Amino acid sequence: MPREHEPRIAEIAIPTEVELKLALDAAAVPALLRHGALRPLRRGRTRTARVVSTYFDSPDFRLHRAEVALRVRRIGRRWIQTVKGPPQAGAGAGLHARPEYEWPLPGPNVELRHLAVTPWKKLTAKAAKDGGLVPCFTTDFKRRMIPLEFPDGSTAEFCVDLGEIRATCDGRARREPVAEIEIELRSGDAANLFRLALALSADLPIAAMTLTKAARGYALRRGLPRAVPSPVRAQDVPLATDVTTADALTAIARGCLHQIAANAAGLVDDDDPEWIHQMRVGTRRLRSCLALLAPFAPAAELDRVVAEVKWLAATLGTARDWDVFVTETLPPLAAWFARDAGATPGLRRLRARAAARRRAARSAARAAVASPRFQRLLLTADLLCASSSCVAPFHARDGDDGAAGAPDERAATFAASLLARRHRKFARIAAHLAHASNEERHAARIAAKRLRYVAEFFAPLFPGKRGRTYLKRLAIMQDALGRINDAVTAASLAAKLAGPTDDAAGAVRGWVAAQATAVEPMLTRAWRRFDRARPFWPSS
Repeated sequence: MPREHEPRIAEIAIPTEVELKLALDAAAVPALLRHGALRPLRRGRTRTARVVSTYFDSPDFRLHRAEVALRVRRIGRRWIQTVKGPPQAGAGAGLHARPEYEWPLPGPNVELRHLAVTPWKKLTAKAAKDGGLVPCFTTDFKRRMIPLEFPDGSTAEFCVDLGEIRATCDGRARREPVAEIEIELRSGDAANLFRLALALSADLPIAAMTLTKAARGYALRRGLPRAVPSPVRAQDVPLATDVTTADALTAIARGCLHQIAANAAGLVDDDDPEWIHQMRVGTRRLRSCLALLAPFAPAAELDRVVAEVKWLAATLGTARDWDVFVTETLPPLAAWFARDAGATPGLRRLRARAAARRRAARSAARAAVASPRFQRLLLTADLLCASSSCVAPFHARDGDDGAAGAPDERAATFAASLLARRHRKFARIAAHLAHASNEERHAARIAAKRLRYVAEFFAPLFPGKRGRTYLKRLAIMQDALGRINDAVTAASLAAKLAGPTDDAAGAVRGWVAAQATAVEPMLTRAWRRFDRARPFWPSS
């Protein structure tokens, strides 16, 4: 039967499965089961079972596209049918929260009558009618289960799964190993899951998992090289109209954490620069959200998370700057000067040095993301979110843009006031960009970015065409300012490579200055259009 939880996490419906997923080196399982952090929490013996699950879907993966998972699981002699819905708002790097319905079955076949009482009855009925529900892949693992009780009375089940996922794609059998921890909340406070994970991470090689077994199984079945085939972009976090400020901000922060964590594997394994770009976007958005959380979060814990996010952002920022320089700035410049035989050797040397710097920066970014420090960052930030929701407000920080508010204040009220202030600030700066210096344009770009992040964060509270128009025009404005900033950055990088008197560096500076000048008319047009955009939030 469905299990009911009462975790402190925004917008979780009942019945809901709430669990923290962690990847683990299989060789570390014995040490894990003996770990000192588990011993005082045990409230029963360890149970072991073989768990074999078959996932069903239509041949065109209709359920998967709707983020619904349907499986029939065998545990010993028992058969259980489970359907899980899309992730709930508030899930983060390793925290998974999904609506879940379960029924005992007499055998291995799906029973459609059970699905008729779920919110996805129309979806599952159509999938069954159009192409039939067919087996897609199987998970087969040994599960060790330990009941836990935390000092505050919260309870959870600690599961260690070792086995494999099996699927067939184009007639070829494919397999992927399973070695992971699932800490499922039974009742109480989800923050306990992160405290336990952090204690384990001090001694063991564990990593927050954004992917479920189902997501990995579908990737095998579809023949994809990885479960996340392309870089993960920021997504809106659904917010109820009556959500409180604290709960809205923690849900948004967890959305930022999810984007950061979801791009980690691709950044480490793949050379596509977009992985770095999107993770960097995630860190910037998270820093912006953490600044808004200051009134609701313990200062010491927040400062630790902010410092770690800055560390990651600096590493990613360096790698991103060199990616842009090598892949976007130098190619058109080299093509332009190809007719100049005298300039070609210098540019060739500069490109070679730039490529070497880019490789070094990428290696540093990969090492950072693959490190235990990165995993502790994710878990600590998620713990901060769990601790910041539904608590008494702390004192606002100096320079926090006046963003303080009560945790039980409606987020829509908080957002409208904050957006109005940031809009006015950006408008004051942007109105004088035509003859502004590089420093003034940089300040305008930062103001535009800060405005855009909060506008994107809270846009779900104010749906409608006006919000979409506002965000589109603001994005065009920020893009124009970003292109000018890229030109300034490119000139600085060229000077680092070749020295300020080098001919090749001079060619780069002249080129990017010309490119920046060419952007100025676009910047003027973008400002005029944005200035006519009507705010999408209610006036106070």
